[in-house]
Amino acid sequence: MAGSQPRKTQRDGFLPIRTNGFDRGFISVVILILVHLLWMRFLEGLLPLWVATVLCLALAVFIIRKG
Repeated sequence: MAGSQPRKTQRDGFLPIRTNGFDRGFISVVILILVHLLWMRFLEGLLPLWVATVLCLALAVFIIRKG
């Protein structure tokens, strides 16, 4: 199969490394967990945890699409 080339799944985004979809999803989940832990430690008395969830989901969509 000389004419077919493998699909390029990795790409360059704003992240400083070449990533594929799984990498960007994994980075988003790690950020979500970190933000929730920090939120529960410092901000849960002021703002409910669902605010952090909404912010992290918006950030995850941005990272997965543009990262």
